[in-house]
Amino acid sequence: MARHKFEHYSQVPKNLWPWENFSPKEIACRHCGEIVLDEAFMDNLQETRRIVDRPMRVNCAYRCPTHNAFVGGAPMSRHKIGDAVDISIRTISKELLHSSLVASGFQGFGLRYNTFIHADMGRKRSW
Repeated sequence: MARHKFEHYSQVPKNLWPWENFSPKEIACRHCGEIVLDEAFMDNLQETRRIVDRPMRVNCAYRCPTHNAFVGGAPMSRHKIGDAVDISIRTISKELLHSSLVASGFQGFGLRYNTFIHADMGRKRSW
């Protein structure tokens, strides 16, 4: 699967975005609009949405290094690579969201947070 980088989400060609339940703006850095588009990550995210069968709020996906540092992200954060997401659990139970993320192929999980779950395509681990 391919990975693409764009200076701004508005530069993503429509023919390169088949994920119907998400927009490039949702996945892009909240600070500057830069986006790293990892197709395998997006396929897994779309599969999670299919399994959950209801809208999901993406709190954060890709982060540029500046934004990652500003929010106190780990120096080697998967958000900077473009294969991590934080999803709100306000409208989806933590258990349903986590099991759907596992079934979709995500391997890294941050489950200690009260308002969201972190999921990424890194090695198998959880915290």
